Amino acid sequence: MSSLSLAVRDSSTMLRRNLLHARRYPSLTLNLLLTPIMLLLLFVYIFGDAMSSGIGGGGPDRSAYIAYVVPGLLLMTIGSTVVGTAVSVSNDMTEGIIARFRTMAIHRPSVLVGHVVGSVLQSIMSVVLVGAVAVAIGFRPTDATALEWLAAFGLLVLFAMALTWIAVGMGLISPNAEAASNNAMPLILLPLLSSAFTPVDSMPGWFQPIAEYQPFTPAIETLRGLLLGSEIGHNGWLAIVWCLGLAVLGYFWSTSKFDRDPK
Repeated sequence: MSSLSLAVRDSSTMLRRNLLHARRYPSLTLNLLLTPIMLLLLFVYIFGDAMSSGIGGGGPDRSAYIAYVVPGLLLMTIGSTVVGTAVSVSNDMTEGIIARFRTMAIHRPSVLVGHVVGSVLQSIMSVVLVGAVAVAIGFRPTDATALEWLAAFGLLVLFAMALTWIAVGMGLISPNAEAASNNAMPLILLPLLSSAFTPVDSMPGWFQPIAEYQPFTPAIETLRGLLLGSEIGHNGWLAIVWCLGLAVLGYFWSTSKFDRDPK
């Protein structure tokens, strides 16, 4: 077999392994998935009227706030899901299975590729579930074309891949699963400091540049523009730059840590 065929075969095997783990132990994924769902219900039904009044400057309009908040929560769902990837990678490193893989005639990067592809698939499935809940409570995309839906899906996949590679690196440097979960916590907290729940221009002036140019805000504004027809502006290319930059950084960081022989 060629090197490419071996890489594809071993990566497929590792992908099946990770999907089986996710199916057998769904509690971690479900716990992380509940966070964006609970936030969606909380902000829509408890804070929706007050938040919509503050954003629009008019009367309370919960349906308008649903449209505003859902794109941010979809990306927050990805951030929550990949925390499980960091924990899974850390478990592999500390429980000895990686040491055994090192002694086997397999394509070394396939171990990480299996984690990444499996996490991206889980992230997209989680996004679909949260999106279904959002539609059930009143979210309706406005006049999005087939090309815009395709672009939105591509953005979600690219964002999931970028965060997953970062989460893999966090898992590799963590001494245990608890530390991996703590190290990956910024991937859940960053959306709270973005335009997910309130516009950037409503934040204190000194904080606005931080909120505007962190990874989540450009992606959120781009997703809003694709699904709801709002202005995208410079956020489109900025979101792509962030995704590609984080993916490349995470890839080289993860592979360098993984290839380093244990002491």
